[in-house]
Amino acid sequence: MSSLYRASKALKLCRATPTSFSNNNYTSRLSSTCYLDSVLEWTQSAFFATHSSHNAKPTIDLCQYSSDKIRNFSIIAHVDHGKSTLADRLLELTGTIRKGHGQPQYLDKLQVERERGITVKAQTATMFHKHSFLRTETEFLMNLIDTPGHVDFSYEVSRSLAACQGALLVVDAAQGVQAQTVANFYLAFESNLTIIPVINKIDQPTADPDRIKAQLKSMFDLDPSEALLTSAKTGQGLEQVLPAVIERIPPPPGKSNSLLRMLLLDSYYDEYKGVICHVAVVDGALQKGEKISSAATGQSYEVLDVGIMHPELIPTGMLLTGQVGYIVSGMRSTKEARVGDTLYHTRSTVEPLPGFKPAKHMVFSGLYPADGSDFEALNHAIERLTCNDASVSVTKESSSALGLGFRCGFLGLLHMDVFHQRLEQEHGAHVISTVPTVPYIFEYADGSKKHIHNPATLPSNPKQRVTACWEPTVTATIIIPSEYVGSVITLCSERRGEQLEHSFIDR
Repeated sequence: MSSLYRASKALKLCRATPTSFSNNNYTSRLSSTCYLDSVLEWTQSAFFATHSSHNAKPTIDLCQYSSDKIRNFSIIAHVDHGKSTLADRLLELTGTIRKGHGQPQYLDKLQVERERGITVKAQTATMFHKHSFLRTETEFLMNLIDTPGHVDFSYEVSRSLAACQGALLVVDAAQGVQAQTVANFYLAFESNLTIIPVINKIDQPTADPDRIKAQLKSMFDLDPSEALLTSAKTGQGLEQVLPAVIERIPPPPGKSNSLLRMLLLDSYYDEYKGVICHVAVVDGALQKGEKISSAATGQSYEVLDVGIMHPELIPTGMLLTGQVGYIVSGMRSTKEARVGDTLYHTRSTVEPLPGFKPAKHMVFSGLYPADGSDFEALNHAIERLTCNDASVSVTKESSSALGLGFRCGFLGLLHMDVFHQRLEQEHGAHVISTVPTVPYIFEYADGSKKHIHNPATLPSNPKQRVTACWEPTVTATIIIPSEYVGSVITLCSERRGEQLEHSFIDR
């Protein structure tokens, strides 16, 4: 380990604990902290300048990447079909991360993702790749978005696809097309994205690529000859993925000479910078120091920092048409960063971009602090976490037994479980959760209707006679292997399900 790195590491420890100085005077500690900040910045810049790999870019000039040199794509797949491992290999191929350094599934950064082995948050990384395109070697800027595979996090997938022009549809060479493969395909298809089929894990003994190609043809009408055969684990066939992305996926369609329009894709809270927003520049360009406004709230902000994720935050001073990056605008409240919002230059008039479909909550659960005096701390934690997960609905409620708390709506049981786990791990909150319920609609004799999420809120007035009650129903398409058809039909009939149609889709 170099002396510069050791010095940087030691200064980080000092910076993190300024109260460890012997002088108790606040001004002295503050000036010492500021001094350490400046020294730390110098040592880190010196370290990265002298220890960067030959692929690293100490300064990135985005002006050389016009729209025709940009490709925005995401990786979509069923759970555990290898999309995060494929993302790792692509980051290594482009020199964005060093092979063998860092953790596996590099873009899965949450503790809950590592413990469960699933992707919960969609993550973006910018890569640079040279490719001979139209007989000339050109360097392309490629924005990769790794998405979740579980149905409970389909809202993350829909947000990611809004910033893309294409998608890699990853299918396990042994398991074949599964439920979320179908769901994610239709999300991408409805967004008019170019879809590149990738058959992964061909190194497995039970792999049958020919059968999977036939499935892709019969179910999605995808040309079997266009499917890429890869193994993200061994690296086999990966050299054909990036050229396929460049040649098949179109560049962003935005207009560089138009007024600025940015789509707010995601946001999270940083203790020092405030709210950091992930944005996709649809039209125009953004420079550091400019004033921007929100179409949803009407508030104006100054752009304090702007850059790309490569894969960590790298300041560039600008973002141009078609590029995906981050901005720091001094937002201090998470309620100001509304996912799906349109950001534009202040004093200009633009047509807001179409946002995302609103999340449809399936289950509701009450969250209460284990200690009643921790209500404000829990409120603060939920507010921070909902900035990272815009698909959760939160309303305050009170219970005679548990006191003040919150009624939260989730997309499913796994989504609810992950939210609870993140509250405990990331914010140290100790919560009591009630049994999850679904919403009902009650109609009364006077013709009024009321939506009930919590049985405790059901009116007990005898004068209000209930004439009808509706419970949630769903029209579902269930895709299963043929050997399980009988058991699933029996299960559905026991739950008052009615079979409408039965067909074999891979024949």
